[in-house]
Amino acid sequence: MIAGRVAEADRETQLDALAAAAEASLVWRAVPLTTRFDAWMELLRAAVLEHGDELVRLLTLEGHPLELAKWEISGMRELTRSETTDYLRGQLWQEFSVDGRRNIVRRQADGVVCIAPPANAPLVSALLGTMCIPGGNAAVVRAPRTAPYGVTHALRRLIVPILDEIGAPPGLLNIVCGHPGPMLDDWIDSPHVNDIMYFGDVPNGLKLEGRCVEAGKKPILELAGNDVVLVWKDADLDRAADALTESFYGSGQLCMIPNQAVVHPDVADDLIARLVRRAKALRPGYPDEPGVLLSPVLRHDRFNDFLADAVEHGATVVTGGNGMQIDGERDSSGFFLEPTVLRIDGLGDARASNVVKHETFFPLLPVVVPEPADDETLLDGFVDFVNTNLYGLRNSLWAGDEQVIDRFVAETVKGGLLKVNDSHIAFTAPLPSHGGTGLTGGAFGEANYPVLRTTHVQGVSIVAHGSPRAPRAKREEERDAHS
Repeated sequence: MIAGRVAEADRETQLDALAAAAEASLVWRAVPLTTRFDAWMELLRAAVLEHGDELVRLLTLEGHPLELAKWEISGMRELTRSETTDYLRGQLWQEFSVDGRRNIVRRQADGVVCIAPPANAPLVSALLGTMCIPGGNAAVVRAPRTAPYGVTHALRRLIVPILDEIGAPPGLLNIVCGHPGPMLDDWIDSPHVNDIMYFGDVPNGLKLEGRCVEAGKKPILELAGNDVVLVWKDADLDRAADALTESFYGSGQLCMIPNQAVVHPDVADDLIARLVRRAKALRPGYPDEPGVLLSPVLRHDRFNDFLADAVEHGATVVTGGNGMQIDGERDSSGFFLEPTVLRIDGLGDARASNVVKHETFFPLLPVVVPEPADDETLLDGFVDFVNTNLYGLRNSLWAGDEQVIDRFVAETVKGGLLKVNDSHIAFTAPLPSHGGTGLTGGAFGEANYPVLRTTHVQGVSIVAHGSPRAPRAKREEERDAHS
């Protein structure tokens, strides 16, 4: 079925988009925050609420299961809540009165931001990327050639009317569909481009990061995740098992789902049994069917490679491990994969298996069970395991002991987002939806609020014209006398 058609831009059109964005950014960055941020966020929230069902439908046409599409759009609703808006507004402008001065700490726009969303989630990633605009930037968005319609339709339907209403200059938002390699080359070479926001795999992302730095441009990377879920001995095991089942959403083809669990040996058997029951209950289906969470996986060879490597290193396949047809029948040539749970005994050598060391992007969840030890030793191992992960998108903990929770929160440095006793994938304002450390975000990785990542801190001090000022030395003496 064809949902719509999108024209492919030639190189001249792509370069024109960069020039138009550069011209528009000069005007837009000087527009007051009351217009380019406050009005934008208010209108964006109204648009997301009004067109939410339409966006969900569009996502199902792109193959996203209905329940997954609803979850994706819930992230946009959280992004526009007042809690998020208030936080971001406070970061963009803070003002102080100091010694007769009007001192301002603000964030100024970087300029032109180019956004390359991923082929597996282009629509919502493009919407997230346009959050650079209320920071004072202009945007150029590449619509992936494999799924361009959702991006172009959503931006025209939601974002363009907002820009028209607040009087944005022409050229502020540009949407182009074209070959990714040549377009990225042009972005790197263009004197108009300041930032590049890239969603994709780690090898290509890190290469792009190096090229950006060499060219004097800011790389903003959203790469692979390999999230860890820790389950302590006093955890609510049913809720923890529910959260771990999120590993199979979209057949694991999402960056921010649980990718591995580390479970206290006292409760490992019980938790795995609960998890297996939930995994076996999942069924494939068509995207618009209620309750469907599994997506087709076009190539199974890498899944089989990960599975074979894990078994070779001592893992046990507890459930799954096969292909299946849409009716759930096992079939190695089917488009779907069974939700698969592995048990790996021993924490120290767990990363010898690629299924633990790296993101898999399949419905394949390894459950690591450390060797029995005292709780202090186990907790040390849990925290160290998270902090030595090569990736760092989201990490979470299930525990009742406040001291365990406090240590996890205080000592976990890996990850753009930490969750405790909560859905691993749920969005919640004002926390960011994306961003991470390590291989997830590159050398400059952190939690990603695009309006902040595409701006830079600037200090301003203003003294009213004609104001009498004491000599500097005298002011310092007076300050010291009062301190």
